[in-house]
Amino acid sequence: MPAPAGTKRVKGISIYRPFIFGSIAKHIDPNNRPSTINADHTHQWTLYLKPSPPHPDLSYFIKKVQFKLHETYTNNLRTVEAPPFEVTETGWGEFEVQIKIYFVPEANEKAQTIWHHLKLHPYGPDAERQRETKAPVVSECYEEVVFNEPVEAFYELLTTSGGGGKGKGSKGSKQTSTGGKGERVAELPFEGLYSQKEEGRELDRLGEAIKTVEVMVKAERKKLEEKEKILADLRSES
Repeated sequence: MPAPAGTKRVKGISIYRPFIFGSIAKHIDPNNRPSTINADHTHQWTLYLKPSPPHPDLSYFIKKVQFKLHETYTNNLRTVEAPPFEVTETGWGEFEVQIKIYFVPEANEKAQTIWHHLKLHPYGPDAERQRETKAPVVSECYEEVVFNEPVEAFYELLTTSGGGGKGKGSKGSKQTSTGGKGERVAELPFEGLYSQKEEGRELDRLGEAIKTVEVMVKAERKKLEEKEKILADLRSES
């Protein structure tokens, strides 16, 4: 029996689309505090889900984004139905935020949930300087949503009208596009924070780390062999 209209899937295809989610927080200046802000609140922050450069838009496949804040916030379930997908608030504490992504009706896909830890305070080797300068605290992640065997209507949406190149891949492959000017593509840009160049550097760092571990393992193995030889000699003497 043929699949009902709108539910037939394109077999052997996976299409992925990148995005960035995270938060930015900054201190509230006590000398310039709006009267509407709670006296206990120390920071203003913004949660967001945004395109990954150079991709200009998410709204062609994302219908809305829901941010679930800490239960102490009034109306802690915030739904944003158009770009920019972001929520701005004030507060004094850090907490886990549930971010739920709803796709356009053509997708025929269930909503996906991701989690983000809202950071108000700097961490790491540069934390002291950030605290002194009261620099904004940015915490964000690169992510990809993967549509495995999308329905035909959604496949058309993703791969036409600037959504990327068309074509079928092998079973389990990721469908990408090299694209032309103004075309949405799923590949990483060459330069930038989330880029092919940075990915290459990270692979180089991992390669060096593997070499270091291999040297350490070799040294420990040699020590073990020496100890085993000493133990064998002691046993033979007894």
